[in-house]
Amino acid sequence: MNSSGTHRASRLEDVLDVVAIGASLGGLDAVRALLRNIPENFMAPIVIAQHRMSDPDGLLVDLLGGQSRLPVLEPDDKEPIQCGHVYVAPPDYHLIVEHGYFALSTDAAVCHARPSIDVLFESVALSYGALAIGVVLTGSSRDGADGARAVKAAGGRVLVQDPRTAWSPVAPKAVLATTAADAVLDIDGLAEKLVALCARRDSEEDPRAALRRAAF
Repeated sequence: MNSSGTHRASRLEDVLDVVAIGASLGGLDAVRALLRNIPENFMAPIVIAQHRMSDPDGLLVDLLGGQSRLPVLEPDDKEPIQCGHVYVAPPDYHLIVEHGYFALSTDAAVCHARPSIDVLFESVALSYGALAIGVVLTGSSRDGADGARAVKAAGGRVLVQDPRTAWSPVAPKAVLATTAADAVLDIDGLAEKLVALCARRDSEEDPRAALRRAAF
C-alpha cells in the first residue's frame, strides 16, 4: 500500500500539525493497524519512535510500508521533514524533530530505550508547541509519559490508546496517571481522531493558522 509516486503534500508549512507516535511492546501490530486507517491525503507528517532491536535490512520500514498509504522511511540526520510522510526512528538513535528537519542523537538511552518516545515527544513539543500531537500506544515501560506531559504543557494534544485494548497497558497507564489526555481510544478510534484533527481547514476558520505561521 506504500505509495511510490510524488505525494501532493510536500511543504511542511502547508500543515497545521506534527504527529508523534510512540510504542514499544506490541507496537508493531498497533502501529500497522493505525497506519492502515490513515488516508493517502493525510497532510501532517507522522514521526514514530518504536522501541526496536538493530534492523540493518530495514525490515520495520518494509512492514509498516506494506500497511501505509503514505511513504514510510527512516530519516537521515538533517533530513527535511515533508508533509504526508511517515518517519521511523532508526535503531539505536534518538530521533529529534527540529524546525523543519530531523536530527539523530546517540545520547544515553532513556527508560532503557534508544530511540526514546520521551525524547521524540519533547523535541516536537519544543519545536512546534500547540501544533504537536503526541500519540502513545501499547508499551511495557513509562517511556512516553514525560514526553506526553511536555506536549500537553506546550499546548499540544495527547491521544492515548485505551489500556484495555493495548498489548501492554503500562505505557498508556503511565501517561494517563500524569497527563489529562485529549482522547483515550482504541486503534481505530485513534486513527479517526487523527484524521479529524489534521484535516486541512480554511485559514480564516482555523485559529491555529496563526500558530502555523509563527512556527514555520
